[in-house]
Amino acid sequence: MNKNTQLLEKLKEYEQEHSDLDQILIQLQEKHTVDFLQIQRLKKRKLVLKDRISNIRNELEPDSIA
Repeated sequence: MNKNTQLLEKLKEYEQEHSDLDQILIQLQEKHTVDFLQIQRLKKRKLVLKDRISNIRNELEPDSIA
């Protein structure tokens, strides 16, 4: 398995988790009986995933400096 294939698999995994967290956060906020600490942790995890997704995309398709 080459590096790009591994990166694409990780990217897919992170994007799925990011999407799942979105859905969980929406459901929690709709209930109005929310645990703010839990929501804070989930949002923090979402940010970490967003950074990882961005890093992988940059590695797969580096921007050319014009």
